[in-house]
Amino acid sequence: MLEGLCQPARGHLAMLAFSALVAGSFSLGVLAAPHIDPGALSVVRFVLAGVLVGAAALATTGIRRQAFAAPWRYLILGGLLASYFVLMFEGLKTAPPVSAAAVFTLTPLMAAGFGWLTLRQRLTGRMAVALAIGGLGALWVIFRADPSALLALQIGRGEAVYFVGCVAHAAYAPLVRRLNRGEPAVVFTFGMMVAGTVLLALYAWPAVLATDWAALPRIVWVTLVYVAVAASAMTFVLLQYATLRLPAAKVMAYTYLVPSWVILWEIVLNGATPPGLVLVGVALTVLALALLLKE
Repeated sequence: MLEGLCQPARGHLAMLAFSALVAGSFSLGVLAAPHIDPGALSVVRFVLAGVLVGAAALATTGIRRQAFAAPWRYLILGGLLASYFVLMFEGLKTAPPVSAAAVFTLTPLMAAGFGWLTLRQRLTGRMAVALAIGGLGALWVIFRADPSALLALQIGRGEAVYFVGCVAHAAYAPLVRRLNRGEPAVVFTFGMMVAGTVLLALYAWPAVLATDWAALPRIVWVTLVYVAVAASAMTFVLLQYATLRLPAAKVMAYTYLVPSWVILWEIVLNGATPPGLVLVGVALTVLALALLLKE
């Protein structure tokens, strides 16, 4: 099936899967967050995902010594993603989920800015319109078609902390393309995850030792397995794959779909059905992606 698709189309398909998998981590993460330190969770997440990605790299392309030339590249990328995950959970200690999700929708525009700075990728008029429509649709979905909820948004410490994490996430996408030297996506991801694990361990090792792992509730382990396999190992490879085929702004534009996917996850897990007006926002995000799909 993929053989018949051009490279940009494959990138779009990868990011569609990426957005769906990331959305699942929000629904499960809310249930697990109160029971474990964010740093400790992130360390285990990176270790498990790194083992999976490393095994996949050995089984497919192999890992050559040349792939680890200039290891500083992996430290930069691993540090950016590690920072994002830690700051996300740190921000969610005080920021309401709705406010944090609103901050997350700023990522595509920031990615477009970083794409220009690092790769001189220009933002066309159609892409700017698409990003604006997608952002409006995402906000409509996030605030569940309630304008008063949007107007009541207040930026507190948690939102500010998470915004810094989103800046790191936005910088990651164009830097992958800038720093990659021809390594396969799975190998490049493995190098990044090894570096991220080392940095996270240095930061959160006391929290890892202080955690009573045997006493953690089952939902924490379910969430850990999901975020390690689906929302880390698979999404990291998908993101690497897509960023080598698409401009950074198009890659990060798929974050606009995450709130819509979260709604579907909530329907499946909790039977929570959103108001009918929310579907207007879903339609706007789909329209934005349609504009981005057109060359």
